[in-house]
Amino acid sequence: MNFTPISQEQFQRHWKPKFFTIFGGQALSLFGSSLVQFALIWYLTQQTGSATILATATLVAMLPQVVLGPFVGALVDRWNRRLLMIAADGLIALATLVLALLFWGGWEQVWHIYAILLLRSIGGAFHWPTMSASTSLMVPKEQLSRVAGAQQTLQGLVGIVAPPTGAVLIGILPTQGVLFIDVITALLAIVPLLFIAIPQPFREQTPSGEHKSSYWQDVREGFTYIMAWPGLMAILFMAVLINFLLTPTGSLMPLLVTKHFGLGALELGLTDSLWGIGMIVGGVLLGVWGGFKPRIATTMMGITGIGAGVILVGLAPANLFWMALIGMSLSGMMQVMANGPLHAVIQAAVKPEMQGRVMALIGSLATAMTPLSLAIAGPVSDLVGIQTWYIFSGVICLLMGIAGYFIPAVMGVEDNREPPTTITSQLA
Repeated sequence: MNFTPISQEQFQRHWKPKFFTIFGGQALSLFGSSLVQFALIWYLTQQTGSATILATATLVAMLPQVVLGPFVGALVDRWNRRLLMIAADGLIALATLVLALLFWGGWEQVWHIYAILLLRSIGGAFHWPTMSASTSLMVPKEQLSRVAGAQQTLQGLVGIVAPPTGAVLIGILPTQGVLFIDVITALLAIVPLLFIAIPQPFREQTPSGEHKSSYWQDVREGFTYIMAWPGLMAILFMAVLINFLLTPTGSLMPLLVTKHFGLGALELGLTDSLWGIGMIVGGVLLGVWGGFKPRIATTMMGITGIGAGVILVGLAPANLFWMALIGMSLSGMMQVMANGPLHAVIQAAVKPEMQGRVMALIGSLATAMTPLSLAIAGPVSDLVGIQTWYIFSGVICLLMGIAGYFIPAVMGVEDNREPPTTITSQLA
């Protein structure tokens, strides 16, 4: 195992083999997690047939990332990020292994699944901000948009491949067999981290080796840092509103396909596939092109495009299902254009020692809108129609994307932060 100290500059001299080895392990873990998600949803559907149980499982899997986000970020910035990723992947693997053994012994109950989903979500709450915050230290700034495009492409591929693969595996393997696959992929994500050192941002310490600031001071500093950055606050507000409006569209899609278009499961699956294909196309395009300069211009274009795609879905007449498919493809492609450069902006502009807190807070606040939006969207859609929700959401999204071009704080988000300090790095 390699525990030789490494700096950010040393890592980035030959960053591609090391970064993409870690990236490959994380990709396998993401695929395994998607298989588990499919297997558990299918099991709960078959065993209970209860929408309440499915909704509760979704809520249990989501809450830790919402509640813990503001507090996890400070730990990410204080602790060894390399070891933190190993621990997070290890917790996910261990939790899944316990559930697999429960299934193997025939002892599984619904509350067991809830408990394991909770533990996996806690691991994910630590893992995502840690990996995101570490990426800016491993990847040169000028390559961040392309790497973000590769990450979005990966998500699109997993979204297309994992559900049918899960369906095939469920047909030939017991549930515990699928769960064991995820244990293996999680362990494969850990292996590269045992041998590849990750740069860690420098933080001032006392002569005894302790942090100069307390944990709660770090938590408060995270909030203060974001609130003092006008451009980031504006973008955060946009992200929260967009998530509030667009998250329900995924939940409403089955009703739109069956009630409005009068079609079935095959066509519903087609909407997911076209959305995933759009993400892949967008990811490849962003990876090759790299986006506009400034990066935030690409994000605003992506937000505008997402709105246009959602409007297209909402306007599609009952006899023009292909129009909705075009809208889904467009929104998938434009989601990459919106998210990829935005992540690159944050990774490039936020001080390395603050990135854990910033990433975790943004993810927490954006995700927090999901339960509220789902609670509101259902009754509203029953009252005014599902298509109306799509059209209204798309219009607001489109207008926000256009308005962003005319807001100086947004377009200058990389410049209107506080002056960055000089950061050195050390071994993680």
